[in-house]
Amino acid sequence: MYHPDDCLMISGLQHFRFCRRQWALIHIEQQWAENVRTVEGNFLHERAHNEQLRESRGDLLIVRGLRVQSLTLGLTGQCDVVEFRRDDAHGVPLAGKHGLWLPYPVEYKRGAPKQDSCDELQLCAQAMCLEEMLCCEVPDGALFYGEPRRRLAVSFTPELREEVRTSAAQMHDLYRRGLSLIHISEPTRPISIS
Repeated sequence: MYHPDDCLMISGLQHFRFCRRQWALIHIEQQWAENVRTVEGNFLHERAHNEQLRESRGDLLIVRGLRVQSLTLGLTGQCDVVEFRRDDAHGVPLAGKHGLWLPYPVEYKRGAPKQDSCDELQLCAQAMCLEEMLCCEVPDGALFYGEPRRRLAVSFTPELREEVRTSAAQMHDLYRRGLSLIHISEPTRPISIS
């Protein structure tokens, strides 16, 4: 179990899977610069992260910007959208709502589907956080891609869940070692030569 202060960002899993050096630059060395693609991604996420926008349509409750955490994985973050679908067989009770509701996370991505599983990894980690917080099973979710403007359903298989666990553990190990290296290699005063 991790302490809440030691949790790493869920979004880091996507960076970590794509490129460990990129992950280290962003999450350990805090080196990040906005560009056109990241600004476009921020616009796509603005509505998705608006916590004030909640919708209720019969057997569907849509919550945006839901903060999640898993102390088992040592991960924290924010789900773009979680659709709670009424499911009296497998759902969980929600305050102020009748019946039982099953969470279905939806992650928004600016571009097109990728060849690797980095986006699926991030979405599965969100689901695993929801499971720990709500004491339920979350079997699947969806990725919404901005370029084709469509959803891609994702099943949270045992293999994908294991990849989340393994990647989270590796991230924590590298984070601890990276912070040590940064601390050790802090720049010293330059020697002046006269």
